[in-house]
Amino acid sequence: MPAPFPAAPEIGRPAASGRRQGRWRQAMMLALAMGCGFLVANNPFRPSDNNPDATARGYLRFKEILSYVDRDYADSVDTEQLADYAVVQMLEKLDPHSVYIPARDREKSDAFLQSDFDGVGIEFNLFRDTMTVVAPLSGGPAEQAGIQPGDQVLSIANKRVSGARLSTGRLTELLRGPRGSNVVMELRRRGLARPLILSIARSRIPNSSVDAAYLVDEQTGYIKVSRFASNTYDEFKTALVDLRRQGLTRLVLDLRGNPGGYLDRATRLADEFIGGSRKIVYTDGKGDQYDSQTYARVAGEFEEGALVVLVDEGSASAAEVVAGALQDHDRAIVVGRRTFGKGLVQQPIALSDGGELRLTIARYYTPAGRSIQKPYGANYAEYSRELTGRSARGELASADSVHFAKELRFRTDHGRTVYGGGGIMPDVFVARDTLANSAYFTRLMSHGVARAFALSFYQAHKAELEGLRFEQFNATFRITDAQLVSLAAQAAQDGVTTDAAAMRRCAPLLRNQLKAFIARSAFGPVAYYTVLREQDAELQRALHAVGDSTAQLALLGK
Repeated sequence: MPAPFPAAPEIGRPAASGRRQGRWRQAMMLALAMGCGFLVANNPFRPSDNNPDATARGYLRFKEILSYVDRDYADSVDTEQLADYAVVQMLEKLDPHSVYIPARDREKSDAFLQSDFDGVGIEFNLFRDTMTVVAPLSGGPAEQAGIQPGDQVLSIANKRVSGARLSTGRLTELLRGPRGSNVVMELRRRGLARPLILSIARSRIPNSSVDAAYLVDEQTGYIKVSRFASNTYDEFKTALVDLRRQGLTRLVLDLRGNPGGYLDRATRLADEFIGGSRKIVYTDGKGDQYDSQTYARVAGEFEEGALVVLVDEGSASAAEVVAGALQDHDRAIVVGRRTFGKGLVQQPIALSDGGELRLTIARYYTPAGRSIQKPYGANYAEYSRELTGRSARGELASADSVHFAKELRFRTDHGRTVYGGGGIMPDVFVARDTLANSAYFTRLMSHGVARAFALSFYQAHKAELEGLRFEQFNATFRITDAQLVSLAAQAAQDGVTTDAAAMRRCAPLLRNQLKAFIARSAFGPVAYYTVLREQDAELQRALHAVGDSTAQLALLGK
């Protein structure tokens, strides 16, 4: 569920003599000294004084070179863009996760961890360069204005968006705006001869990070946490209390694909499962100022009872902290595949130009002492290809392909062997679904063909679907062979070459995915996840593990 740079350098003028250049350098040194004084006073990191002279020389060298490039280079250059590039290259030499975020991108970067935003509240799909509504968010302005799943958006704020080749990010920007402001949207709806023109007042939209929370049976709960945003803990606690009220006695916590987020939200979530005052995580940095230890401190909502945590190679950072703590204390069985391996702590530093530096200041360690961070060396490109390498090595298909160094062996509270040095290795390995990652199925999904087909079906059969309860739909609805043929033909028109053999292999998975998309439009997100469960091998294994009390006790060494 799974973090900036002085103001633009002053441009110097040509020096007429060595003496004048010397005076220029002295002036620069004085300015640097004054600037350092400002940084020391305002920078919470308290810059190290181990080697201040080298830092000053490096700063002056960069400033001088940038000045000469701007003044004397044969062609006109964008010095700000050059400075941004230099900063990015410098930070990549440190580690893969220290980053500079320019002011223009900061709002977009921060939005991922916000618990709400101002907008109209629609989930949409982009298919054949046409924006199609998947669902209006419950209670939002779009739903109140009458927008329906399957509506195609032609224009937003008098800007043509259909066929305009706009990115998903740009479309999102057009929908969002100050609370209370109006946006005019033109939509095409099946069965209507003319487009609809709606004026919608933007309002505050919840940006939930708990994607689903429901009872699988009378005792077993399922909670999906997609990231650790500002409101994640509160959302999670509300969901957990509600499920406990419904009779939950065992739980599957799904952290697959969770890239992390705020550490304190993650540790508070873990505290709901860990009793006493046991350690949850600790960090180790340069000197004592970045060292910290976090312990359980509250009486949690679910400190007893069977617990399974689902992870995969997309689970990173704060998600790994949660999984590692629960595994080290033998509180949960971890099911899935080895997690990403992001165990570096970033401190956000606001810069004077509005940008932000997210600088690595420490490393995460699990209670048993395991480092979560995988090796990264000096080659950023190689680090970014590491997940692809796992597939090539067979690691995503077999636990036997995962190798840990013996010196990185650790013990859980009950003496089980676990390993450090790169992610959290699950207690129960589940191979990645080769059909879900087959080339043909992946193209169908990435082109938006499956979702577009499902939306079209929903619109054509909306009256029938509204006359059903979800339980009736789930028990009786099936995607036919003829519908799969129609889907393949539609995909071919969109550039996805028909592959009859590949279609036969992935047909069960594709039927399930189409049914889930239709259920999402007709019955909501819980229905979507309920349908998906049927073909979710990892979740099925997790449900088996959480329901088998004997296996739970044996695996956890109790």
